[in-house]
Amino acid sequence: MVTFLPFPGYRPSLKNGERIECRISPPYDVIGDEELKELQSRPGNVTLLTLKPDEDKRYRESRKTLESWIADGTLVQDDDSFYLYRQTFDDHGVTKTRTGFVGRLKTEDYSEGNIIPHEETFSKVKADRLNLLRDMETHLESIFGIIEGFSKELNADIERTAELLYEMTDRTGVKHRYYRIGDKSVTARMSEELKKQKMLIADGHHRYETALNYSKENPGNENKSFVLATLVPSDDEGLVIWPTHRLIKAEDIGENTAVKKIAKNISVKEVSREEMLSDLHDYHFGLLFRSGKCMLAKYDSEGKDPIWGLDTYIAQEVILNGIYKADEGKSSVSYDAEIDSVLKKMDAKEYDVAVILNHPSLKSIWDLALIGKKMPKKTTFFFPKIWSGFVFYKMA
Repeated sequence: MVTFLPFPGYRPSLKNGERIECRISPPYDVIGDEELKELQSRPGNVTLLTLKPDEDKRYRESRKTLESWIADGTLVQDDDSFYLYRQTFDDHGVTKTRTGFVGRLKTEDYSEGNIIPHEETFSKVKADRLNLLRDMETHLESIFGIIEGFSKELNADIERTAELLYEMTDRTGVKHRYYRIGDKSVTARMSEELKKQKMLIADGHHRYETALNYSKENPGNENKSFVLATLVPSDDEGLVIWPTHRLIKAEDIGENTAVKKIAKNISVKEVSREEMLSDLHDYHFGLLFRSGKCMLAKYDSEGKDPIWGLDTYIAQEVILNGIYKADEGKSSVSYDAEIDSVLKKMDAKEYDVAVILNHPSLKSIWDLALIGKKMPKKTTFFFPKIWSGFVFYKMA
């Protein structure tokens, strides 16, 4: 059972020609230093709350800033509402639109079987976000989940009653449209239909687990047992998952030695770069070395645990840890979801080897998650990212 409820959201009140792009931002964990400086130069921008800790890594000044925005009308509060969030974007030459539904989601342990994770998390990141929740008592950013979806009749009523609030196009060309769903009969039906479903966490594992820990710190406080969530139906045309390629800087192993060791552990075929990219779908992954050598790799997982059918797991265990000893600190690993960017970095000799991965399958992610298998970090990259600042869930 998924408990997904409307809430009285706080959202930007735009005045005197102000644009919504001045108030919102990409999620905190994908913002570079220069972009952050630009965003924080804009009065009322969400990053002034999410990425401005005090000297002792707390967010007490951010809490004061939030309260001042409410007091002076920078933020306005709605009655209980859901929100509809549409992003229209280019996916390798094809225009697609993804539609998500924003509300507050009841947190619960994964062991209950209703909220399903699919990736491992970093504890250091969770510690910082927990401090943010403790001080702010507000969810400023949304997790991203996947659900079965709503009935055809309900979807029609959602479209009929949704009120457009904001519209903008970001610098990457993604068009964002944000709507309010305030019809009480519609919001009640949305909550009711979701009671029979499960939810897969697509993005925001750290935020979900932080919200769950925060809830456990506040037993008996119902408002603090929820997290802000954007839920997308699994059959949505815009539900796009990109692979996150691995880039390795080796410390103690040369290319020739690595190639020999790889060939002992996995079936490989040397090919041209063009062949590697065009034939990748028939293999688990491709390997591109500093010298320009390219290989296609396929692993025999017959008779093994189902997780061994996942390309990122094979790459992690056989290549990153098995050959390059990344788990022992003997090499460093970077991640990049843009294949053109990966090729450019390799041409510039910035890394020793790149592991080129296929697009992940939503079905394989669901199937593995349902049997309790957590995938390596950065297995999936759901594009585009959900932006922050359109609405806040204030718990106190």
